[in-house]
Amino acid sequence: MAEIINLNRARKQRAAAAKKAEAEVNRARFGRTKAEKQADAAEIARINRRIDDSKRED
Repeated sequence: MAEIINLNRARKQRAAAAKKAEAEVNRARFGRTKAEKQADAAEIARINRRIDDSKRED
């Protein structure tokens, strides 16, 4: 005899799998941790401070 499946559950599982695959692609494309973003911002601020400090006042 054939196995009985719940069509709603199968549909939801298929949708969840598609959503999970899309999320994986987005993590690879856009994923950076908050700490990485903050470290980059701090580095840019440090560089800008150094540039501003090196300017001569006339």
